[in-house]
Amino acid sequence: MRIVVLAGGIGGARFLRGLKAAVPEAEITVVGNTGDDIHLFGLKVCPDLDTVMYTLGGGINEEQGWGRREESWSIREEMAAYGVEPTWFGLGDRDYATHIVRTQMLGAGYPLSAVTEALCARWQPGVRLVPMSDDRVETHVVIDDPDKPGTRKAIHFQEYWVRLRAAPTAHAIVPVGIETAKPAPGVLEAIAEADLILFPPSNPVVSIGTILGVPGIREALVAAEAPVIGLSPIVGGAPVRGMADRVLEAVGVETSAAAVAQHYGPGLLDGWLVDTADADTVLAVEAAGIPCRAIPLLMTDVEATAEMARAALALADEVR
Repeated sequence: MRIVVLAGGIGGARFLRGLKAAVPEAEITVVGNTGDDIHLFGLKVCPDLDTVMYTLGGGINEEQGWGRREESWSIREEMAAYGVEPTWFGLGDRDYATHIVRTQMLGAGYPLSAVTEALCARWQPGVRLVPMSDDRVETHVVIDDPDKPGTRKAIHFQEYWVRLRAAPTAHAIVPVGIETAKPAPGVLEAIAEADLILFPPSNPVVSIGTILGVPGIREALVAAEAPVIGLSPIVGGAPVRGMADRVLEAVGVETSAAAVAQHYGPGLLDGWLVDTADADTVLAVEAAGIPCRAIPLLMTDVEATAEMARAALALADEVR
């Protein structure tokens, strides 16, 4: 079975671990979000790609869900001693090595997709991990400018998410560079050849939504013969993790399992899974033209996540 998964960071990575346990024989291609990418201290940092790579390769900090396990912070402390900004984004010593290798390879002319493949050769994640695009795309968030009352400014998504903890109202989400970005090599082919396409419980706006914004990817998904099945990142009217409600508000979408399904749309989704806490939304989702089922959607451990994956496969079989 050939499965394509559109994935963000922590939620996508943990879902993939369960998916691999559920169908260990499957050939899985992961299209990773690169809108969260940022340049720090002269280095190219790809948080979502690295989270997937570390999680599936056994190097993730399980408690945090991001960064390396058994990490040390000597470089960060030295950078702070020099007064170098930003101090709000933590890169550990082990993590720095990944970004140095990536930046060197990019500087030598390799595209991000080739660099990602080279990095995965070390970690052996058991999936084919490809960025959504080799082109530079960076998500920015428009907020009120606290220094100029009555005006607004755009800041990098990482500053909004990490430094400001998504506290300011987000007036717009702007993926800079996406209009001219092209899908990375192999992305469209994987979608066309897939037997199943999955949207894990990743952020529908700044993770999966950004991937869908790359010209050609949404169109390929709509045209694909494989069913597209999504799992809600909203449980009981709130994000399972993170602050997805803040960016949903920015694009005018209610924070509910049904509203996210309708945001993706029946032209894209062939099936939608909601948590049992949101079972009362099943009829509304189906009224919108999307087959829907309610199952437990909390990824408490690998087996619980594998059950979610099995439910997605079962729903796909129903709608074929």
